[in-house]
Amino acid sequence: MRIAFHAPLKSPDHPVPSGDRLMGRLLLGALRLGGHRAEVVSDLRPYLRDPAAGALAGYQRDAQAEIARIGAIWQREGAPDLWFSYHPYCKAPDLLGPPLCRRFGLPYVTAESSWSVRRNTGDWAQAQDLVAEGARLAAVNLCLTARDRAGLAYAVPDARLADLPPFIDTAAFAALTPRPEPGHLVTVAMMRPGDKLSSYRALAAALARLDGPDWRLSIIGDGAAEAEVRAAFAPLPAERIHWHGRLDAAGVARVLSCGAIYAWPGHAEAYGLAYLEAQAMGLPVVAEAVAGVPEVVRHGVTGLLTPPGDTAAYAAAMAQLLTDGALRAQMAQSARRFVLEDRSLTAAAARLADVLGGLA
Repeated sequence: MRIAFHAPLKSPDHPVPSGDRLMGRLLLGALRLGGHRAEVVSDLRPYLRDPAAGALAGYQRDAQAEIARIGAIWQREGAPDLWFSYHPYCKAPDLLGPPLCRRFGLPYVTAESSWSVRRNTGDWAQAQDLVAEGARLAAVNLCLTARDRAGLAYAVPDARLADLPPFIDTAAFAALTPRPEPGHLVTVAMMRPGDKLSSYRALAAALARLDGPDWRLSIIGDGAAEAEVRAAFAPLPAERIHWHGRLDAAGVARVLSCGAIYAWPGHAEAYGLAYLEAQAMGLPVVAEAVAGVPEVVRHGVTGLLTPPGDTAAYAAAMAQLLTDGALRAQMAQSARRFVLEDRSLTAAAARLADVLGGLA
């Protein structure tokens, strides 16, 4: 099929890296691997940072102009077979897909659409009405997490839902042989205020509790909150912390290949593609059982999940994997098999083929 792809939160072509941009690119890759001609149709980004700002009306005016532009192209060159919207939610509703699909009679598909009672205020409430409208219109809503599925089912009981577990391109990781160095912890995360900084602080606090096992930590990432992140780790022995800064995908894979454990609490992670990348390289994970993290880490099988906010439990989980080599090796093998076999681009392309096959 010829597919019009739109990501209202962040286009796959956006210059700033993030999990949303990566997932958008992965979805495009999976669609193309399945034989579809999927192309980004618009870079319109109706981002509603503050629900009280009253910005939605302005974005809706911008959307009308974009709808006219796209519609004119389709009238001239022919419409696609399907509209695919990635991650419409309260802060970034899809203002383009539903009206264009109605006008041209196209199937509408969403992936990672979400709706939350807690967000029903101001502009966000109006945006969620649009999200619900889109979910109701959609031929299928692809749910990446159980939390998103539950939210959509609550808001739109008759919505057509299907599961698409989070996935990554495993090629770079499958090509490397894991060579774990004892005691080598790795974390990969942007350094920005909010949940990321909170996770960094939680990790530093847990490491301060590790008296017995030997360890060292590789940190990959940079960002606006780098000074605050470095301050959180300042009380720890400087020789134990290696600051890599931002690395490209190949560089991340190389560092992971010599890591023994992936340590990242994961506060408010939608799911966290970095967890899948680490497991693909054979690193068991230590994370908190929060938000969408359990969607990508199998507790007791590919890693250990601890209660949210429990620093002592998190430190104990790291100590367990640092000292129990047999358990670490068993989880490492399970983690690599889990991602390479079940959460790969190829597996996602097959799932998408099953779901979209009847919509042509």
